[in-house]
Amino acid sequence: MLTQGVHHVAYRCNDAKQTVEWYERHLHMKFVLAIAENQVPSTKAPDPYMHVFLDAGGGNILAFFELPTQKPMDRDRNTPEWVQHLAFKVDSFEALIEAKARLEGDGVKVLGPVDHTIFKSIYFFDPSGHRLELAFDCGTSAMYQKLDDVKWTMLEEWAETKKAPVHASWMHDGTYRT
Repeated sequence: MLTQGVHHVAYRCNDAKQTVEWYERHLHMKFVLAIAENQVPSTKAPDPYMHVFLDAGGGNILAFFELPTQKPMDRDRNTPEWVQHLAFKVDSFEALIEAKARLEGDGVKVLGPVDHTIFKSIYFFDPSGHRLELAFDCGTSAMYQKLDDVKWTMLEEWAETKKAPVHASWMHDGTYRT
């Protein structure tokens, strides 16, 4: 394999300082690096920016750019807001519930927990409007095997019909049996 993992994932933010403080406070991510330039290194465009990096755990880095000379940021209006999101793992259902309580206590609107059978998750937005998810994996090896067994069949069926295949509907309809 050519790739060895994700070096970092970068998004735009409205305010770099606010973003760092929000992620530190609500998700306990450590602020690890800031880079600021008046010219983009790759394109040489004159475009001042602040690029901040946060430790998302497990060797994963989440980064943001504040771009003060660009038009205000917005999302892709042709894509529903639930589609584009970042999902972070938590180590227990209790941690998920504690995070929800902490976020709601600070005035953050939280959806969930949502039961996806193989994981449970909550959803919320950061100050720049990025949708975030915290997820606790709770699937069994039998569940994962069942999903692995149908993945190619589902993909082929979708490619031909553009209708949702039902091979894994058990994840959300409550019919999973061991």
